[in-house]
Amino acid sequence: MKVLANHSEVRRERGFDVYRLSNEKVEVAVVPELGAKIISVKDRRANREWMWHPPHGPVLFRNNPGDDFFRSPLVGMDECLPTIEPCMWRGRKLPDHGEVWGVAWDVDAEAWQKGALKTSVRLGISPFDFERTLELDDNEICLSYHLSNRNRTSEYFLWAMHPMLKLQQGDKLVLPSSTRKLFGERTWVDAIDSAMPNGGCAKLVACPLSESRAGVHNELTGARIDFEWKASENNGLGLWLTRGGWHGYDHFAIEPTNAGADALVEAVSRKRCGAVEGNSFVSWQIHLRVGSH
Repeated sequence: MKVLANHSEVRRERGFDVYRLSNEKVEVAVVPELGAKIISVKDRRANREWMWHPPHGPVLFRNNPGDDFFRSPLVGMDECLPTIEPCMWRGRKLPDHGEVWGVAWDVDAEAWQKGALKTSVRLGISPFDFERTLELDDNEICLSYHLSNRNRTSEYFLWAMHPMLKLQQGDKLVLPSSTRKLFGERTWVDAIDSAMPNGGCAKLVACPLSESRAGVHNELTGARIDFEWKASENNGLGLWLTRGGWHGYDHFAIEPTNAGADALVEAVSRKRCGAVEGNSFVSWQIHLRVGSH
């Protein structure tokens, strides 16, 4: 079996350092200064960019604390923690899409020298330290997460991956039958590039999962992206589709999550979110596969 050689580099683009990891099959680009945003995931064999950006092109800029998410660069994949919808929790005013997407993360220089992009951030409102390590293995992007609670008492949190995907003609949503049943008749069972009329948008959440995988496959081109994780770590899946209904944009998102609601306060009331004991931590992993082996 051929072992692929990974290449790493840092480029200055649009005023920011962009960290790139690549091999013959996949290339991924991250901007640590902008919430460790993943701005590009390329299938190099199928010549397809999976991450979405606005029609005018990927423009990178900093946000101010408390900004609405739709005023962000809207490029690629963000991390949502400890909420998605803004809400009040334990006297804390939690912002839209959480605390970490609009702030700078630190880069572990030693890990980078070894070919891994390890980034971390200290939350300013909630008592958490958050860390994500990104590594390439063949055609797979491995994302390892570590969340530490700085308080002596236990804390709840909502986490969701938020990758905005660019759809093409022929793209189909691939789900386990058990997950499709949780979504019921509302889900997009046919080609998702034409599953909703123009001007519409919708968010669906399935929870709890017994099988934790989802993907987009294109039978016309052979391009595919698959998400896999452990249901014991994150037992929810969100699906988001907009056809011009959200600020005029068209994109799709597959969102592994630990919650059954978008607001932390609601997720706690439903007992569908994560918890960290005092002065302790939790960890989890997500695997993205680009194309087939």
